[in-house]
Amino acid sequence: MCITAHPDDECGAFGGTLMLAKARGLETSVLCLTEGKAASNRGNASNEQELAQLRRAEFAAALRVLEVAHGEVLDYPDGKLPEQNFLEVVSKLVERMRRFRPQVVLTFGGDGAVNQHPDHTMVSLFTTAAFHWAGRVNFLTEHTAQGLSPYHPQKLYYSATSYLFHASTEEARNVVLVPASLVIELGELTARKFLAFQQHRSQAAILARVRESFEEQFGVEGYLLAASRGMRQSPIERDMFEDVEDEPSPAC
Repeated sequence: MCITAHPDDECGAFGGTLMLAKARGLETSVLCLTEGKAASNRGNASNEQELAQLRRAEFAAALRVLEVAHGEVLDYPDGKLPEQNFLEVVSKLVERMRRFRPQVVLTFGGDGAVNQHPDHTMVSLFTTAAFHWAGRVNFLTEHTAQGLSPYHPQKLYYSATSYLFHASTEEARNVVLVPASLVIELGELTARKFLAFQQHRSQAAILARVRESFEEQFGVEGYLLAASRGMRQSPIERDMFEDVEDEPSPAC
């Protein structure tokens, strides 16, 4: 399960990993918290509602390229995730984790990723809390009556980037970034990841502006293992699904 802030996040930071998981026969899902209505690039949308519909359609098209099994876009306000009720958002994420029962959860790190976006930082905080609370029997006990039992995902990864977009030399020198404990080389999947990003046609101006950097970086995805069942230190890994165990089917 990949949890993001805006339509197109799923491609830029996580697209290759989602495709690799699918290629190994794993079911993938993406949950996006906003419709991206605060974007300065609006395609042919004349108002926020049209932009929301456009970006939802682009998100769905990108997931088809990435072969993601389940996709959902919530309607939290773009650019205002720091202002949202923390417990409310986390509760929604816990409900999805208990329903879909992911073994591995992906999200942004607290640094805000390549553009240091506050929404990315908040998604990191929401997801981290949900990851840890989804398995607690004393959290959202009403879920039991709905057939959703507490569930512990096995691994939590933060996206880790080694570069920033639009950073000055001074900023790039001093900014603190999430380090990588796992680096994934995408190889031939890089072209399909780029194709998935191109489905976000309303954001074509961004892609044109940073295309050179994207082409240099798109073939590599870095992650920090932030939490893991039985982990006592964060190892350098070669395989995201190393030590992941098959989960028994939930009781009906």
